[in-house]
Amino acid sequence: MDMDKGVKNLEKLMEATTFRHRVLSSNIANSDTPGYKARDVDFSSYFDDERMKMYTTNRMHYKDGLPVTLAGLTSPLDTLLWGDSNNVEIDMEVAKMTENAMKYQASVKLISQKFTMYKDAIKRRP
Repeated sequence: MDMDKGVKNLEKLMEATTFRHRVLSSNIANSDTPGYKARDVDFSSYFDDERMKMYTTNRMHYKDGLPVTLAGLTSPLDTLLWGDSNNVEIDMEVAKMTENAMKYQASVKLISQKFTMYKDAIKRRP
């Protein structure tokens, strides 16, 4: 059985949020490292139009979709540098981690609900 595309996209979102969690954790761990620049994951490129095109099953459909990949790392340029040229703001990093955790939890819940639907459909099958 081929897994549906929704589950695959949710798995990729979980991978991306896991990757972002590691990046944000590194920022917090280096908050006292002189010269360290905070990094983040660019989710806007993760969800841009070119990567999230619809998949086609018929030549009359829209153009073929491209695979979704992890977005690249970015270093925000608009942040304040402290006296030691470090730009990590703990409060901002914790807020980003909280938002990221909520995205991860939502994707896990959606995948769980999909599998529950599959299981229920199999049980009802004659």
